[in-house]
Amino acid sequence: MKRPGPSVSNTTQILVGLFLGIAVGYLFPSSDVNGVHVAGFAEQIKPLADVFLRMIKMIIAPLLFSTLVVGIAGTGDMKTMGRIGLKAIVYFEVATTIALFLGLALVNIFKPGAGMSLPLGADTKAAAAMVQNQQHAWDILLHMFPSSVIDSMARGDILQVVVFSMFFGIAVAAIGAKGQPILDVMESTAQAMFKFTGYVMAFAPVGVFAAIAATVGSKGLGILLTLGKLVGLMYLGLVIFALIVLGSVSYLIRVPFLTFVKAIREPMLIAFTTASSEAALPKALDIMERFGVPKNIVGFVLPTGYSFNLDGSTLYLSLCSVFVAQMAGVQMTIGQQLVMMLTLMLTSKGVAGVPRAALVVLAATLASFNLPLEGAAILLAIDQIMDMGRTAVNVMGNCIATAVVARWEGVFDDEKMRAFERGASRAA
Repeated sequence: MKRPGPSVSNTTQILVGLFLGIAVGYLFPSSDVNGVHVAGFAEQIKPLADVFLRMIKMIIAPLLFSTLVVGIAGTGDMKTMGRIGLKAIVYFEVATTIALFLGLALVNIFKPGAGMSLPLGADTKAAAAMVQNQQHAWDILLHMFPSSVIDSMARGDILQVVVFSMFFGIAVAAIGAKGQPILDVMESTAQAMFKFTGYVMAFAPVGVFAAIAATVGSKGLGILLTLGKLVGLMYLGLVIFALIVLGSVSYLIRVPFLTFVKAIREPMLIAFTTASSEAALPKALDIMERFGVPKNIVGFVLPTGYSFNLDGSTLYLSLCSVFVAQMAGVQMTIGQQLVMMLTLMLTSKGVAGVPRAALVVLAATLASFNLPLEGAAILLAIDQIMDMGRTAVNVMGNCIATAVVARWEGVFDDEKMRAFERGASRAA
């Protein structure tokens, strides 16, 4: 009897989808006929990518809720969760500050905006609308607490679901044996949702193919030449941050960096190709728990990082805000740039769930510092290309944050990590 050959891994399928999508986008692009946009075949198949993203979104709320409740009820007290939360916030602030200053250093060394002319006639309506979306400090605090958890789940508001789940998990722990039936149901729900995630991930290569084909087909590869210096510089910054900063963090917490990267390659690829952190969340939750991070830490730190630990986005913000100033011919002193960085550090915390979140913050910051909104209007054209890279680094930064907090708490399971590595090697 002939034995079946080894199956192709999901990561390989996603990579094939990525390259096929680039080819289809290049061969069947959209066009403008007499000023009218005509969608090509590559852009017409975008609904397949939207289907994949919707399938992901329907998983997130029940998966997060069940995972967090099981993890927190198992821990059993507010003091432990408070300590984990404090450590996570400390790490988030250190990481995002480094990302901001790395972007600031690169933009001052290479000056990508110098010598470029800013078209003052550019349409700034979209950028101006983004400024209106920006939240203030009290709005951010109020936004964390849902008026209805059902509404939060329906809207896919990750931070509100996390806050509700925390309190619910603590309450289940507080009622002792009476809460065991609830805990059993939540445990079964979490297992079912991880199985459900596996089914959805089988569709990932198709979703990735359609997403990248639509991006290349509608934007074209030529747009990279127009603002290629900025795009190249941002990707250089992201690579430096990933290899040097996150690599150093990995070394400090005694997690082999290559092992970690291999572990999270699938959620990173999904984040990159779809430019959606949400799309990578279910798989990232599953992988980091199997990698050796306890359930309660993964369930709390990873989704919270989606609001407070956007390493790729903060690097982008520092780079692009000064880029616009350079393009407009505005000379900003180091002191002014530092004030802008402080502003970005605070305002970037309040845009979780807002479409094109980093661009929203950028538009609001430009308006605050009297820099022309035409800069944000120009960046809109290449935002999808830049969003892919920064989203992948956001996911990578949040995954390693769970390992940092677990090691800091002294609960990281090295044996589980080694077992995961052995399993991954056999699968490859």
